[in-house]
Amino acid sequence: MNFLKNILVIFIWTSLFSCTEKKEAIPTNFRIAFLADVHFQDIYASFSDANYKGVKNKETGEFVNIRTMKAQLKSTRIFNENYFAFLAALEDISKKGIKHVVLPGDFSDDGQPIHVKGLTKILEAYSKKHGMSFFATTGNHDPVRPFSKEGGKSDFLGEGGKEQAILSSVALKKDGHQYELKPIFSSEIKNWGYKEILNEMHNFGFFPKAEYVYWETPFSNYSYEHYSLKKALEQSGLERRSYPLKNKELHLPDVSYLVEPVEGIWLLAIDANVYVPQNNISKFSENPKDFSGASIGYNKVLLQKSHLIDWVKKVASKAQEKGKVLIAFSHYPMVDFNDDASEELKTLFGDGKLQLHRVPNEDVAKTFADAGLKIHFGGHMHINDTGVRTTEKKHTLFNIQTPSLAAYVPAYKLLTIQSATEFEVETIVIDSVAHFNRLFSLYEKEYKHLQEIESKYLWNKEILTATNYKDFTALHLSELVRLRFLINDWSPEFLKKLSNSTGKELLLDESLKKKKKEISEALIAENLSLEMFEKWTGLEMILAFYKLRSADELAIADIGEQRLAEYLFVCKQLKMATDLNLSLWGTVFFKTANGQPSNHFKIDLKANTIHRVKPRNYNDN
Repeated sequence: MNFLKNILVIFIWTSLFSCTEKKEAIPTNFRIAFLADVHFQDIYASFSDANYKGVKNKETGEFVNIRTMKAQLKSTRIFNENYFAFLAALEDISKKGIKHVVLPGDFSDDGQPIHVKGLTKILEAYSKKHGMSFFATTGNHDPVRPFSKEGGKSDFLGEGGKEQAILSSVALKKDGHQYELKPIFSSEIKNWGYKEILNEMHNFGFFPKAEYVYWETPFSNYSYEHYSLKKALEQSGLERRSYPLKNKELHLPDVSYLVEPVEGIWLLAIDANVYVPQNNISKFSENPKDFSGASIGYNKVLLQKSHLIDWVKKVASKAQEKGKVLIAFSHYPMVDFNDDASEELKTLFGDGKLQLHRVPNEDVAKTFADAGLKIHFGGHMHINDTGVRTTEKKHTLFNIQTPSLAAYVPAYKLLTIQSATEFEVETIVIDSVAHFNRLFSLYEKEYKHLQEIESKYLWNKEILTATNYKDFTALHLSELVRLRFLINDWSPEFLKKLSNSTGKELLLDESLKKKKKEISEALIAENLSLEMFEKWTGLEMILAFYKLRSADELAIADIGEQRLAEYLFVCKQLKMATDLNLSLWGTVFFKTANGQPSNHFKIDLKANTIHRVKPRNYNDN
């Protein structure tokens, strides 16, 4: 009898142990689309509290509220045409049958009520019509401060091609400023804070839903085994989701969450916004002026939000224990996004240039890799890039930068989970966009007005000749380089030297200390000739650099493989130049053109490897 009893006890314990250690089957070929930095603005929305419809597009009869082309061409993002690009991307995703879509921050442009509401309507429509589920996290533009603040823009496009100011408060009107048109006032153009944005976007991951298998926050006190929707709802309120700053009396919101939309897949949404207190405040404040913006990202997270690191460790450990596939996403990059050329860029341009202040410290990748993260999707920089870091503890983190639909090259990332350790990532370019040129006639009026007033900000009208959306973004980048980057980032002396030189002159620069015969022999070895390098200037090379920096491998087709080979040949020579600036430039360009796979690639977590895959043609059915 005792023998049988012992056997029964062993059987029961074995069964229980098997249950706790049992790992779930992972859905194969599970697909998730990532659309970062949408910067959605509802150009067809009208203000309910202002007697203003916008400017009339006589070609369509519609009223639109859009920003000027001048504003677009001096910004790293497009404000108007991305409305159509966003719809085109959602249509593309729906046709592919993808049901899960992630929005890694900056889904709005400054959290303006009129635009967040417009975005919600579109997401709800696609959820209802196509059965899509959306999962968002916050970026530095949503919200711009933790609490609502007055806002608006002075560069909307108004009647006669003039600038139209639309502000949320009369207090924002600048005394003595000569407005071209009488300002419009509407509360719907203010900047919402966390509370208002989450209230409007509550259906998109920020709160638990009955259809989710599991949902938690860094502040939840229930376990996976004892999860219930009721418990999750009780602990999901914003008042339960805040963290203390160094002064314990001051708390700020943190809307990070973990969701299991289907069995076996965990999506980790990290709210990496950090709003540093200003003005020596010591007690609770909802005054937006008491806080900085949040554009820095993870460098500040390590200093201010250590609770997130502890939570990520816990989540990653649980995912491993339970056999879940863990995919993290946030607005900010976790790995250097300059193809490891940041130090050379700092030396060449200076610390405050080329958004170098946004480059994450190496401690960021180390901290989160050692915490257990393996795959992270970021945004913020409007670039296509992949960064890989392996720590001393042999933990590897793959950081995938998702391009913006509002910049060159407009695209989204498509992740296919093939198994617990094998992942495929594709970059889907949105080049053909219906109605992308619908607003061009309005820009024609703006251009004419700028001519009439002899504005120094007259932009290149060539952008209105674009025949598709991708070319439109390429022309946008060209003007952005001309009107902003070359002026703000480059020293006039070096810019003049580089931009005015032909490729041939760069090859024969005296600082290379190479004889013409040596150069000729090197050219022959690579099937090149010196005459080829007379056909282009350093200015063209500079534009190619910005294209590569923005789009990585996606820019090669626009630059041309032959021309890129010529640029790289020059760079190999310049790296050895005695002129420090030329040497740095050669190194920077060469690294930028030779980063990790970023277009179509596979990740193997078992071997910790990444390799390129031939792009898939979705038309080959």
